[in-house]
Amino acid sequence: MEYLEFELPIKELEEQYEKACEIGKESDVDVSDTCKQIEKKLESTKKEIYKNLSSWQRVQLSRHPSRPYTLDYINAICGDSFLELHGDRNVKDDKAMIGGLGKIGDQSFMFIGQQKGYNTKTRQYRNFGMANPEGYRKALRLMKSAEKFNLPVVTFVDTPGAYPGLEAEERGQGEAIARNILEMTRLKVPVIVIIIGEGASGGALGIGVGDKVLMLENAWYSVISPENCSSILWRSWEQKEIAAEALKLTAEDSLKIAVVDEIIKEPLGGAHRNREITFETVRDSILNSLEELKNLSPEDMIEKRMEKYANMGVYKE
Repeated sequence: MEYLEFELPIKELEEQYEKACEIGKESDVDVSDTCKQIEKKLESTKKEIYKNLSSWQRVQLSRHPSRPYTLDYINAICGDSFLELHGDRNVKDDKAMIGGLGKIGDQSFMFIGQQKGYNTKTRQYRNFGMANPEGYRKALRLMKSAEKFNLPVVTFVDTPGAYPGLEAEERGQGEAIARNILEMTRLKVPVIVIIIGEGASGGALGIGVGDKVLMLENAWYSVISPENCSSILWRSWEQKEIAAEALKLTAEDSLKIAVVDEIIKEPLGGAHRNREITFETVRDSILNSLEELKNLSPEDMIEKRMEKYANMGVYKE
């Protein structure tokens, strides 16, 4: 298990607990009371640290290398029923954007999401979760297929942004994202969006328009990353913590301003601390969201969806 800087007190206590237990096993010394004391202190330390996380610390948790990615959720939720589909039928298959058909129980879904890598090789293969225009066009093709066969769409958002390279701009990155936003507002099937990690800029919005937008507790959602915001305003990354606070990018902030509809609770310490519980919670959230939407007519659903986004940013003094 890798530890972030603010988690070091937890690491020290866990190491003490392991050593105490080993001493008890290897000798006749009774260390049960010591183990219980350390365990109690460990639990209280965890609660104290994780209930007082700053915005920047939540950003760090969202990027934890052990945090589950899109395919982890899909494989855990669907099991062997997931069938990945490839290509945008125009340029190529974008490995940073994955999608396909899967089942939860007897209900079929079209799953789409950004996929990051687990090590240097797979991160390069997945382009660090930054999709090119063909990735967004593949996503749109799959959404249209879902609409044709009356299947609900579930998208998993986890990207530091759309790929900003010259070739991506030449192939119409901005147009591809804008087209997805337009088409997602008028899809005739339920669309459930789940922000599982980083939700940055237009890269997130390209698959982020939905009837229900859910957000994991330690994910973040913003027009720009704290580092890039800091580099624009202060000409360096050193003010990233101040930028994170000012951007109001946490799940709690997003819910407060109605950018998301619901926060999905994570296990203490983050989704990576207990993957099974996280997967189960996300699965239940998808089914509950579908239950709320399935009785709406396509016309009513589209009207409510468009009204929801039209009302964002409206306020009274």
